[in-house]
Amino acid sequence: MKYVKPLRLKIMMMMFFGTGILGIIVGLYVAPYQAPQAILLITFMGAINLSLGGFFGWIFLTQKPESNEKRKKKRNDN
Repeated sequence: MKYVKPLRLKIMMMMFFGTGILGIIVGLYVAPYQAPQAILLITFMGAINLSLGGFFGWIFLTQKPESNEKRKKKRNDN
């Protein structure tokens, strides 16, 4: 996978966590007064956003730092 800058990953992670929490709150507390089908749909979309936030957090924690020494990079001729 391509290297992604840590600041960009942090921003994406916080955006997904924030919208996921907001989606679950809106789905469980606000949507019941609007439409019965919206409860499940909005809550499910909030759960998907929480999962995406966790995925980007995992990438943030497990990716290796980018090397500044591009000229010393070894070739893989296997």
